[in-house]
Amino acid sequence: MATTQESKHYKVIEPSSGWKMVDFQELWRYKDLLYFLTLRGIKARYAQSILGVSWAIIQPLFTTLVFTLVFGGLAKVDSDGMPYLLFSYLALWPWNYFSGTLTESANSLIQNANMITKVYFPRMVLPLSAILSKLLDFIIAFVVVIGLLIYFKQMPGWGIVFLPLLIIQLLMCSLGIGMFLSALAVKYRDVKHALTFLVQLLLYAAPVVYSTQAVPEKYLNIYILNPMVGVIEGFRAAFLNRPMPWDWIWPGSIVAVIFFVFGMLYFRRMERIFADVA
Repeated sequence: MATTQESKHYKVIEPSSGWKMVDFQELWRYKDLLYFLTLRGIKARYAQSILGVSWAIIQPLFTTLVFTLVFGGLAKVDSDGMPYLLFSYLALWPWNYFSGTLTESANSLIQNANMITKVYFPRMVLPLSAILSKLLDFIIAFVVVIGLLIYFKQMPGWGIVFLPLLIIQLLMCSLGIGMFLSALAVKYRDVKHALTFLVQLLLYAAPVVYSTQAVPEKYLNIYILNPMVGVIEGFRAAFLNRPMPWDWIWPGSIVAVIFFVFGMLYFRRMERIFADVA
């Protein structure tokens, strides 16, 4: 009697080399993993917390109050004729998301080293889940924006329709820099320690506590290349019924796209060594 031998099929997964683009189809196949990791990140952030998601409102609000007291009250920083509390919060709202995603994404690969060394999945899922989990804080913080607009009797203008474009620019900048830092942090652990200091410095490189009118004209050509400048000024214009500052927005949007593409390419290039050094 002849015996039959079952054929076995194996799929060999080889590390990528060189500068390759992201396989978005593969990312889509792992969308469930991305969803659960994002949900896990949200739950871990507020686990065993009495106030829970209320921290997403308390933290930026109290920071704004301190800025209002120090910069708006004592230092008399110009706020373009707006109430400084509203002026500052509309900048801190997108800035807190940006700075938070840098910290979360930079540590995402190191914190999940066990997953990387034991099972295959697109490594980009980890910084993506860290960035997406911060969106909940961003949405909750919008409640304070509504409250401040009502308190100061301020109605948003037609510029509010461009808010999705500003959010896309914010996301692209956060994703690009976040993926670059997460890949860099696996090889160089100094990134984790330097990032806290770097984020504090970057705060003053964007018009969070001061107006863009305070920037010397000779530095404007460099200053507007910061993607967060256009995002912050755009948020203020959208909610304070002012003309959209396209001259501030479009240079930063180009830089945000460059950050996004370079961040993905660098992440893919370094992906092959993650399991060895994580």
